[in-house]
Amino acid sequence: MSERIGEATFLGNPLTLIGTEVKVGDKAPDFTLLKNDLSPASLADFAGKVLIITLVPSLDTPVCDTETRRFNSEAAALGTDVAILAVSMDLPFAQGRWCGAAGVEAVQTLSDHRDASMGESYGALIKELRLLSRVVLVVDREGTVTYVQYVKEISEEPDYDAALVAAKAAVG
Repeated sequence: MSERIGEATFLGNPLTLIGTEVKVGDKAPDFTLLKNDLSPASLADFAGKVLIITLVPSLDTPVCDTETRRFNSEAAALGTDVAILAVSMDLPFAQGRWCGAAGVEAVQTLSDHRDASMGESYGALIKELRLLSRVVLVVDREGTVTYVQYVKEISEEPDYDAALVAAKAAVG
C-alpha cells in the first residue's frame, strides 16, 4: 500500500496518508462500512444516487461536527437524488448517539473502524493516528468521481460551496 508523506497536516505537523489518492474521473472505489445498526453498507447500496461523501477524523470534534451539520442543513436543497455520507473511524454506536444529539437526520453516518478499508482505498487513512483525513468527494449516478478535495490541514473546513455545486451539476 502506498504512503504519501506530508499530504495532510494537523496543526501544521505533517501526516502520512495510506493509499492512492482518488482523482476526478476515477471510478469510486467500492467500500464496506458499518451503519449505526451494525449492518453493512457498500457503494452498490447507493446505486443511481449522486453521492456527497465526506471522510472526517471524528464526528466528536469541532470541525467535523460543523462540517456534518452544514451538509445536513444543505441536504434539503439537494433533493432525494443526492445521498450524503459522513464516514469516520468512530464506532457505529457513537455515530448514532452523535446524530441524535446533533439532530442530524439527512446525513448517513458510516463507520470504517473495523478494517479501515475505505480509508485505504480512498487514500485517506492517517498512518500516525489510524483516523481518516478530511476529504470531500462527489460521485455521480454512474459511480464516477466528479469532485474531490483532500483538505490539506485537517483542522480546517472543506470548500462546501464547490462540493454543493458539483453535486447539483451531477444531478443534472
